[in-house]
Amino acid sequence: MSAHFGRRLRKGAVNTTVAAVVVAALAASQAPDVTAGGRTGGRTAADAASGKGSDDSATGNSPYYTDLPPLNSPTPSPSQSTGTTPAATGDTEAGIPATVLDAYKKAAAALAEAKPGCNMPWELLAAIGKVESGQAGGGNVNADGTTLTPILGPVLDGDGFANISDTDNGAYDGDSTYDRAVGPMQFIPSTWEWAGRDGNGDGKKDPNNIYDAALAAGHYLCRFSWDMSTTSGLRSAILSYNNSTEYYNTVVSWLEYYRKGTHEIPDGTGSLPSSRSDDDSGTTTSPSSSSSASPSTTPSTTPSPSTTPSTTPSTTPTTPAPTPTETVDHLENAGTAKLTAMAGDAFTQTISARAETEAGQAVGKVRVRFTIVGDTDATFTGGESVAAIATDSKGVATAPALQAGEETGTFTVRATVVGRVLPALDYTATVTARAADTLAPTSSTALTCTAGGTFADQVEVKATYQGAVADKVAATATLIASAGDTTANDKGPYFKDAAGNAVRTLTDLRTDADGLLQLPTLYADDTAGTFLLRITTTGGATLTVELTVTAAPTTTPSPSESASDGSSETPSDDTSATESETATATASESATTGS
Repeated sequence: MSAHFGRRLRKGAVNTTVAAVVVAALAASQAPDVTAGGRTGGRTAADAASGKGSDDSATGNSPYYTDLPPLNSPTPSPSQSTGTTPAATGDTEAGIPATVLDAYKKAAAALAEAKPGCNMPWELLAAIGKVESGQAGGGNVNADGTTLTPILGPVLDGDGFANISDTDNGAYDGDSTYDRAVGPMQFIPSTWEWAGRDGNGDGKKDPNNIYDAALAAGHYLCRFSWDMSTTSGLRSAILSYNNSTEYYNTVVSWLEYYRKGTHEIPDGTGSLPSSRSDDDSGTTTSPSSSSSASPSTTPSTTPSPSTTPSTTPSTTPTTPAPTPTETVDHLENAGTAKLTAMAGDAFTQTISARAETEAGQAVGKVRVRFTIVGDTDATFTGGESVAAIATDSKGVATAPALQAGEETGTFTVRATVVGRVLPALDYTATVTARAADTLAPTSSTALTCTAGGTFADQVEVKATYQGAVADKVAATATLIASAGDTTANDKGPYFKDAAGNAVRTLTDLRTDADGLLQLPTLYADDTAGTFLLRITTTGGATLTVELTVTAAPTTTPSPSESASDGSSETPSDDTSATESETATATASESATTGS
């Protein structure tokens, strides 16, 4: 952590007693695994993973604050103000700066929607925030949640900490040589690059902003579908943040403390921590001090100053053997085949990389990070875009299975060696559109209609791909001119658009979850005959449906119908007129002949 917290104080024997009592109490009640590792001094097995070359955690296993909560339980309401800063016990210690508390609660609410199975309590984020930065330095943030001064961890140069060379060119931590943990949740730049989130909706992912950092921490803890309501899930998640049993114990202590009650206090008034895991001066006084000598190794007599030089080795200390990570020269493709999957499906091919020395020898026990990059919604199993896997005895690390999203196209899976700056190994993956290879009608009923009428039945088909249901597949339906002419017909049956106009081509159709596609109602114009409806899908499935339109029946009026409508008068009038015209013609002829 950074020096902005001011001078650190040793807690002495009191803190040791408090730690022992708190951990014992938690182990006996709600946290059965809290004492796992049985630490009595020195590093545990979990701690050992946090040495040189390891950045496989949110913080790069940077130091953390070891202050433990008071033994007395907090109460939900703040204590009365006395006009002076109260001691850091009880209600005061339970208080969380307003903006910081708001960020934790909003992050937990967002995770409840995005990853409900994680069951993330905001108190866990608060516990980690307490241990990592003392709640952003006692709430030293502005109204937007950004820290007023940078919170930076120590330089990770391998001198007592992990050795992590610069990965961000100093963009986040201001150091272009080595990385440093950054912000109130102490993310190292390489982790923030993929884990960062925009928690306050300002369009940026800033590790120095408590809203962004809290949301990122929540997603990081939930990335492998761990369930925070279970002891095993909680333990795995916390240890992935900082791989130390003592870190786990400290976080769980604060988690249980905050669960018993907390309250909001003004920004900038939070209590500041005083002991840190790397504060190893003096005697062993805190359960987190890992480098102090135990009583059994302390000399029984103290040499006088005059004899000290004679006990000092005159030779240069032996250079420690390189770690497996330091021997890696490059990564090789370990037999990964062409990566292709249909949208929504799992990739059947796996991605494997082999860590090798310069001489081509396999290197085991090296962590390889696989990162999905590019414009895609594909993920690894569990919904994350990053996974770190250790190489086996053959030097091979195999990434989790890839799951295709709905976005089609190509993307890259990039493999890198954790803790080293070496050329990356890229794999290209392709997501193709959902497809069907077969279409079949769901009914054998003939589709008929009278000219000018409406088809009683709607066309419904089922799409499959290699025998399995083909869901969400794009389709087109066209009333074609003929079997040999697939252009849209200009007569015969038709659909209607939203305005009621006749249309004979439908696009943007899609099968449902069961692979079914039901077309809208069909109508017939005045043209009788046999017509064809052709349905096609992505993937080449085609089905032609026959539609029959019969002529409308014609009717001849019956005599009774003629009489009933008065039409009999017309013939009578016509007959009289004809007879009159005949008589006139006869008279005319007689006059002409003189008869």
